[in-house]
Amino acid sequence: MNPIYAKIIDSDVIIFGTPVYWYGPTALMKLFIARFVYFNCPENRDKIIGEKAIIAVPFEEDKPETTVLLISFFKKCFEYLQMQLAAKLIVGGVTRKGDILKKKDRIAEAYALGKKLAL
Repeated sequence: MNPIYAKIIDSDVIIFGTPVYWYGPTALMKLFIARFVYFNCPENRDKIIGEKAIIAVPFEEDKPETTVLLISFFKKCFEYLQMQLAAKLIVGGVTRKGDILKKKDRIAEAYALGKKLAL
C-alpha cells in the first residue's frame, strides 16, 4: 500500500467506485477503506484532510433507497477523515458488464463532473 498512499496524498480527487453488494460496499472496497487507517495517526492525518472524494455506485435495482446504507458508509468515513464528498454518481439498473454504456445521460454527467473538477 505504501506506493498507493503517496498517490492518494498527491491526488486532487479520489474516486471510490463500488457496486452495491448486500447494501454495502464490496469486500475489496471495504479493505481499501480499512487501509486508510494509515491516515489516522497524527503524523499522517493532515495529508488527507480536505481531500476531495467522489463515489461512483452502480447497482442492479432501480430504487434509490437501495444505496442509502452504502452512501451513509462513505459519508461517515469521509467525515471521520475530514475529506470532502465532492459528488455522488449513483446509477441504478446496471446488471451486466457494459450496461452503464446504455445510460448516456449518466455518462455525460460523469464527463461533465470530471471536466469541472479538472479546472
